[in-house]
Amino acid sequence: MQPTAVIVGVGSEEGLGGALARRFAKGGFHVIVAGRTVEKIESVAKSLGEGNGTAVQVDVTQPEEVRRLFQTASAPGAGRAPASAVIFNAGNNQHIPFRELTSAQVEEFWRVGCFAGFLVAQEAVNLLLPQGKGSLIFTGASASLRGRPGYAHFSAAKAGLRMLSQSLAREFGPQGLHVAHVLIDGGINGNRLKSAMPDVVDKRGVNGLLDIDAIAETYWHLHQQHPSAWTQEIDLRPFKESF
Repeated sequence: MQPTAVIVGVGSEEGLGGALARRFAKGGFHVIVAGRTVEKIESVAKSLGEGNGTAVQVDVTQPEEVRRLFQTASAPGAGRAPASAVIFNAGNNQHIPFRELTSAQVEEFWRVGCFAGFLVAQEAVNLLLPQGKGSLIFTGASASLRGRPGYAHFSAAKAGLRMLSQSLAREFGPQGLHVAHVLIDGGINGNRLKSAMPDVVDKRGVNGLLDIDAIAETYWHLHQQHPSAWTQEIDLRPFKESF
């Protein structure tokens, strides 16, 4: 049976979600590519090769849509095993001065960055626990650890996601589920950043931004770790990044 992975929060092919999908497909997985934009997730799924990817449009802040996603993950098709790896990579980020923040904006960031993580995690645990094994990996940020001016809304959501990952690791690790949290500390050399700040790559210089495929390799390593030496949290940053 071909193993299955679920990547939640996939955008363009040149983003972290796309890189994660490619890495798990390279490792022999059928990948369920989940995201908001049909054109983007279909493009990523197609890039994985015939039969290696399934695109599922999902709003991860909606419980019924997350349940529908995991119905697919539990029965991904003939010759494919239920998902044994789930990655929560959904998130948003925007600088907003605190005095300009609205309650609606704070709730929106919390829903995408934290509440959606809870919804995905609950479905993932229900799927993985009967198997007695599997990985649940969350994408975090430096904001998970510390707040910065203009990012109170983002930091609050990411810190909540980090605490969720720690709680789940302590509760379900002894039952065979590997729960990990990846702190991304630095700019990601992907389509989102390059579109917003086209000159950023030149400014940072060679290897001054996190390479998406290098990040994805770490997620793959986490999934492959032996249960006698699991990582719960790991931080990744360019060698030039201050911390």
